[in-house]
Parts: sequence; C-alpha cells; structure tokens
Amino acid sequence: MSGYHVAVVGATGAVGTRMLKMVEQSPLPIASVKALASKRSAGKKLPYADTELTVEELTDDSFEGIDIALFSAGGSVSKRFAPSAVKAGAIVVDNTSAFRMDPEIPLVVPEVNPEALRSHHGIIANPNCSTIQMVVALEPIRKAFGLKRIMVSTYQAVGGAGQRALNELAAESKAYLDGDVTKVTPEILPVSGDKKHYQMAFNLLPQIDVFEDDAYTHEEWKMIHETKKIMKGDMDDPELKVTATCVRVPVPVSHGEEVYFEVEDQNATADDIRAALTGAPGVIVQDDPAHQIYPQPAIAEGTRDVYVGRIREDAENPGFFHMWNVSDNLLKGAAWNSMQIAETMDAMGLIQPK
Repeated sequence: MSGYHVAVVGATGAVGTRMLKMVEQSPLPIASVKALASKRSAGKKLPYADTELTVEELTDDSFEGIDIALFSAGGSVSKRFAPSAVKAGAIVVDNTSAFRMDPEIPLVVPEVNPEALRSHHGIIANPNCSTIQMVVALEPIRKAFGLKRIMVSTYQAVGGAGQRALNELAAESKAYLDGDVTKVTPEILPVSGDKKHYQMAFNLLPQIDVFEDDAYTHEEWKMIHETKKIMKGDMDDPELKVTATCVRVPVPVSHGEEVYFEVEDQNATADDIRAALTGAPGVIVQDDPAHQIYPQPAIAEGTRDVYVGRIREDAENPGFFHMWNVSDNLLKGAAWNSMQIAETMDAMGLIQPK
C-alpha cells in the first residue's frame, strides 16, 4: 500500500494513544503504523481502526522505512532516539521539551507560524500545551491589531501531568468523599520529582513543574519564551512582553486560561476582537454572557479546537482586554497539534511518502 509509514513513540501513554487516534483519523494516505514504547510495554495490544497494533520495543533500528515519527515518551527518550529516526530518513515531530528552545529547531503551531516548518532539519518541536492554546487564540488578534503585552493565568488539568497523576486525583477524590482523608497520601503532584507532594482533589496548586531561581516555575518560563519564539521568532524577543502564573486544578482534561493582553491599536474594541476571532482557524467563539454561554473544560474535552469567550475591554486601562480560553490539552495541546504539523508539511510539499 502506498502512503506514509508512521511511528508513534510512547504509544501506550495518554498522549500516545491519542496520537494513534489522530493518525487513524488523518486524511493523509497512511500505509502503515508502528506503535513503539519501552521494553516493559512490548507485546501489548492497542486498538487502531478496525484492528490492533502490537507494541514494539523502541530501539535505534525502529525507524527503518518510517516517514513520520511522532514522539511523546519524555524528553530523555526524545534526545536519545530522535537522532536515530532522522538518520533513518524520518521527520520527527517531538511533543516534549527536549528541543523546543533549540534555535535551530522550529517550534510550530500550524495556525500561527507554519512557515517556520521550512527551516527544519529533520526535527520539529511541538510546543507546551498551555502555550499552544493561548497563541492560537491570540494570533488573529495580533494580526489585526498588533500585540504588545500578554499576562496569562492558567487553570491546568491534571491530565497534563500524565496518567499516574490522573489516577492519584481519582483515588484522592474517592478518599475525600468517603470521609477518610487519612487515605489521601499524595505522591505525584505538583511535581513527582520535587521534595513535597500535596493533595490535588478539591484543591488548587500554584506550581506546575519546578521553581526556577527567579521564583517562576519552569512551566511559566516555557509559556513566556515559547510564545516569543512562536510569534516573534526569538525566545528572548524584547518587544513582546509576556508573563504567566500557572495553576493546577482538579479537572481531568482541558486547560483553561485567563488572558489579559494589550494591543497596539488603541481604537480596537471588544466587538473588534470578537470579530477577528470569529471564524479564525482552530478557534470557536462562545461568548454570550447574557445567556451564560462561555467555554468550559467539559465542552472542550475530546475536540481539536480552542474555545474563546468572556471577551471584554479592561475597565481601567485603554487598549487592554480580557479573554478566557479552553482547549483539550491532550489533543490540541499535544496529539492533534503534532499530527496537524505533519498534515501541514504534506500540504506545503515539505514531505512525501518514500
């Protein structure tokens, strides 16, 4: 069968299983799909279309004949095996932080900077989930009115920390509702490798990833510098001002963000912002306060778009606006954006089946 030969690395994980689903649903001609994971997962069966895939152990020889390799198995795995995939002739789309800040590797959200794909050398980085949904919502505004400043507060789902964190949330919630809080023994959140762990159920944690020396978390650092790289082509661009506060909330899937931003066009109104977003690629506007219509995680889960609402002018500062956005962090924030990059490269003539 002619078409693309695709490999999914980390195929058994929360993102990997969704990557397989995105490949299955893709309009691209797919000749074969290979599910790759660690040795302990080898032999497992994963559903794909009307059949099953047998998981294979990831090795340096796994990429022979592969056209597209979608990685989501952790940064150390990507650093170890992505070069092997490129050497074998595959295009790597990496959904980890391993290559995002490398100036030689494009960091791409197809609705925002597809032209960056032309500069790839075999590896394309998929941005952080919280960054992706924010820039998708802001790009139509930036194009229409200019963008000077971004201040974002995130409300991030537990699913962004992986399946073990979701399991911990479920166990804690049950213990809490059963009235036996002594059974709440956190081991994963806010960061599995950090010194302390806190209850997630019925709680909020203002820490995602480890703290840097300047008291920002690494998640906040990523949002700041990834946004600059995607929108301005320079992770340290001095003109676009970005700051972030990232909070984990007890929601399984779909991140929410309150985005406070300043535009260059001082004549812009909330209606203008809303009009710019209506019909924009990857954006669905849900903004009717009079009828209590606004984006919610439960609505976004399982879909590929970024939902935007609560668009309003700041009452005290001309040129500043507020908006609320929600998106499925495991789809648009990871699996779908990765496959969308591959589809965009195909449409631009940057890849073709061997």
